[in-house]
Amino acid sequence: MSVTRRPPQELRVLLLENVHPDATALLSKAGYQVEALDRALGKAELTERLAHVDVLGIRSNTHVSAAALEAAPHLLAMGAFCIGTNQIDLGAASAHGVAVFNAPFSNTRSVVELVIAEIIALQRGLTDKSRQMHEGIWDKSAKGSHEVRGRRLGIVGYGNIGSQLSVLAESLGMAVWFYDTDDKLALGNAKRCGSIEELLEAVDIVTLHVDGRADNRGLFGEAEFARMGQGSLFLNLSRGFVVDHGALRAHIESGHIAGAAVDVFPNEPKAKGEPFVSELRGLPNVILTPHVGGSTEEAQQDIGRFVAGKLHDYLTLGSTSLSVNLPNLVLPPDAREFRLTHIHANVPGVLATVNSLFADHGMNIEGQYLGTRGDVGYVITDTPSDFPSDVLRALADLPATTRLRVL
Repeated sequence: MSVTRRPPQELRVLLLENVHPDATALLSKAGYQVEALDRALGKAELTERLAHVDVLGIRSNTHVSAAALEAAPHLLAMGAFCIGTNQIDLGAASAHGVAVFNAPFSNTRSVVELVIAEIIALQRGLTDKSRQMHEGIWDKSAKGSHEVRGRRLGIVGYGNIGSQLSVLAESLGMAVWFYDTDDKLALGNAKRCGSIEELLEAVDIVTLHVDGRADNRGLFGEAEFARMGQGSLFLNLSRGFVVDHGALRAHIESGHIAGAAVDVFPNEPKAKGEPFVSELRGLPNVILTPHVGGSTEEAQQDIGRFVAGKLHDYLTLGSTSLSVNLPNLVLPPDAREFRLTHIHANVPGVLATVNSLFADHGMNIEGQYLGTRGDVGYVITDTPSDFPSDVLRALADLPATTRLRVL
């Protein structure tokens, strides 16, 4: 295990998938060597590039596997410039001492506004009306067109997005039911359901806002669509793999489901211009969007600034506030002279060994911060004097040591 001791101007940052320019500007201004690409990287190219990268920034279409991390000896941190992190092998990242950050709140409002807009559009059949107008057909019929006021909305997943959607939907006069595996506080007049089945039988609009954990795969399929009421609407702006699109198509074609809006797909093109293939193409009153739930200029700018700021704080201060895989250490204002960060296996005796090494070399500790998270431990030590090379070597050689950095 080597010790990382490099100034910002020596650290190389690779940002993929058209991350907002504010992220590039913030990191460049801080002195990092930044390269930004407007596309995702495939497995082979990503593995090749990671061999020479210290920091990686991605969105949802770049998948970082354990094999890719194994080939990235210099990688210190990753930023997911989005909400989800299921495209990253977080266990492997932790095992290699790579901190991962995301933006759990930045695009919440943008997603919620799109959901509201799509519910209204589906209730009014606006996509079909627009298509007919472009074809020169004038049809003022109100048949099948409804207000959203009084409709019963079912929200599956009551996290940041689902709960904010609940509040806005009620303000439009909708009644809200929700289901979540966690015990979430109901906002406003929303009613909590004990199961998805209970929710489906109570509502006439269903919208999914679950996370990317593996056990959500195939969450919504034939049985769930069959349980929905005749003429219901269905929306998914969460993850593509949670829905059986074949079953959804069959229920739309039969008329059982009156309309749908889908923003995420099991297989999505890697870059603009690549062909999009889906069983849902060509269906009436179905809105298909290219994973743009959080793609507003406001959200992307906020995500760019937020994640870039978290990466910078980690690289310069060691702060892991809101990291998705390392122990979260929120540090006081930076008043240290010298700082050592030590990521290690969470086993007994590590901190005692570290402090014993310092004591043996007559080093005084001005501040120390320790956190654990599952199998991972993280300790930050501030001292008034620099760390002797033999102390660093001894710490690097500890069997429990994963990553050692001097800041």
